[in-house]
Amino acid sequence: MSVIKDQLYTRINLITIIAVVIITIIGFGSKFYNGPLNDWVNNSLSGMFYVIFWCLLIFLVYKSPIKIAHIVFLVTTILEFMQLWHPPILEKIRSTFIGRTLIGNSFVWTDIIYYLIGCIIAYLFLNWLLEKYSKC
Repeated sequence: MSVIKDQLYTRINLITIIAVVIITIIGFGSKFYNGPLNDWVNNSLSGMFYVIFWCLLIFLVYKSPIKIAHIVFLVTTILEFMQLWHPPILEKIRSTFIGRTLIGNSFVWTDIIYYLIGCIIAYLFLNWLLEKYSKC
């Protein structure tokens, strides 16, 4: 029975890794997008991809979609509020592209809505993935 479960998790992890790669490309693409509504895509919609990425990544080691979605939503919301705080160490981190991408640089309360939407999408996908392959 353990061999079957190992094969199941190997398949789920492979699909999750592919999803991580895809969402990473989409996420970075949204940061460099220059078309219509680029400000919204760069600064708001990209937050949805950000939380989906973290949910997928955590799912590789912890297979509880609902807990993952809750934790990622809580942490990203805390990070959003931390953008109101500007100590020198955080400003130094925010001065780099990766720093701005990971912890942000300006508080916008509506970003929390995109975090919620991203967590819901990630939860639905991860739950579907577990249900689909647990029936095999």
